[in-house]
Amino acid sequence: MDTARGDIDIIMEKQYNPGEFHPPLSGADPKEAIDFEKGGGLVPAVVQEWETGMVLMLAWVNKEALSLSMETGYAHYYSRSRNRLWKKGETSGHIQKVREILIDCDGDTILYIVEQTGPACHTGAKSCFYRRLSN
Repeated sequence: MDTARGDIDIIMEKQYNPGEFHPPLSGADPKEAIDFEKGGGLVPAVVQEWETGMVLMLAWVNKEALSLSMETGYAHYYSRSRNRLWKKGETSGHIQKVREILIDCDGDTILYIVEQTGPACHTGAKSCFYRRLSN
C-alpha cells in the first residue's frame, strides 16, 4: 500500500464519523425539516463520495425524489430540463448508493453521501467539478 494514500485513508476515516458528527433529526417525518417551498418545490442536492469526500455533482431534488432515495437507498433527482424524476445511473449504469442524507442548517439544501459506481459526470469525468475557474 502506498504510504501517502494510506495516511489519507486514516485521516479521512478519523475526520468523517457519521455517528459523531451527524446526529439524526428528532421529531416526525425528516422530510418535513426541508424547506421545499423556498425553491418552488425543489432543493439543491450536493453529492459527495463516501470513500474520498470528493464533491461529485449538484442536482435538484423534490419531495418525491427524496422519498425514493430514502426508500430505495439509491439516489433519485428531479430533472429541471426534462421535468421528470430520474434515478442516477438509470441509463449509464453509474449508480449512486446512498450512505447518508444530510440537510443544512437552513433546511434548504441536501447533501447526499454516496458510493459512486463509475463516473458521476455525464462527460465521463469522475466529478462534474473538474474545470478550474481560477488559479
